[in-house]
Amino acid sequence: MAAWVALAAFMGADAAAKTVTLSRQALRSLVLPSKPPVPADNPMTPAKIALGKELYFDPRLSSTGTISCDSCHNVMGTGTDNRKFPQGVDGRLDTTRSAPTVFNAAFLPVQFWDGRAPSLEAQAKGPLLNHKEMGMPNGQAVAARVRAIPGYRRQFHRVFPGPHPVTFDNITKAIASYERTLITPDSPFDRYAKGDRNAISPEARKGFMVVQELGCTSCHSGPMFNGAGNTPMGQGFFMKFPIYTHNKYVAEYHLMAHLGRYKVTHNPAEKHMWVVSSWRDVALEAPYFNNGSVDTLSQAVRVMARVELNKAVTATQVREIVAFLDTLTGRLPRQTMPRLPNTVNTALPMSGE
Repeated sequence: MAAWVALAAFMGADAAAKTVTLSRQALRSLVLPSKPPVPADNPMTPAKIALGKELYFDPRLSSTGTISCDSCHNVMGTGTDNRKFPQGVDGRLDTTRSAPTVFNAAFLPVQFWDGRAPSLEAQAKGPLLNHKEMGMPNGQAVAARVRAIPGYRRQFHRVFPGPHPVTFDNITKAIASYERTLITPDSPFDRYAKGDRNAISPEARKGFMVVQELGCTSCHSGPMFNGAGNTPMGQGFFMKFPIYTHNKYVAEYHLMAHLGRYKVTHNPAEKHMWVVSSWRDVALEAPYFNNGSVDTLSQAVRVMARVELNKAVTATQVREIVAFLDTLTGRLPRQTMPRLPNTVNTALPMSGE
């Protein structure tokens, strides 16, 4: 919280020189890093990233050959599918979760709304094996599907050591390496935090103050504005949602319908606990919340103020907060479609046999 006090001092025009210096340091601490953390057991290389990109775009990794990772996490667009619920194989809908963005996921200490995956590598396994998403029966089946494609076999032998490199673990390591390139630096707020006072509008600067005054930054702090700035990788930062339940929004948007982290831990104390969402690129990510129930960012601001802080926000405050949140949209990674290796087999295997 000391950093936020310093930031408030920085916002004032008549702050003392020493205070300005300290607060500028605190403000710079909110700049999105240029590189994400990389696990020691999965170093990034250009060949591995290129392989991971092909796998990410390849619908042959799904049971029907129709759904890829990019189907729900569109890197040509907003990093998500902007649907209330993602649509998987055979038109199946996962009616419990909306698809979070893949952009900047590399900075998150845990993955999924409930934080059940401690890494991008672990997260990549989930959709592949989820019967409502990509629908593969097991990891061996995924590896057999990839192994049946000669171009992939050659690439895996170049990227991974050992006589049998096409494994489920190596597939998800490659995908995770590609996903670590999907960061969105150089947002207007980042330029502002580095010292360009004209990078954001006066309305956005006011919104930055409002989120501090209301108490939003007690959770939404750090470079990702998700409270996880000092959280080790593999350990999530969670908050109960909703906290205040006696208001119209809880029923209107079905905010108590799902139990959150409790479904992972079965600890009654973690009912309705969720990973605190990042504000980075949030203006691109409608609809909002874990169940995709709110269509607009301005309404999401009103709901969060009421159900998390028990406060009502004015129309002016909403405009100012949205103006600030808009400044957290960074430079989206430029993407091109990869050329996928040809399938020689007319029937791709479904098992590891």
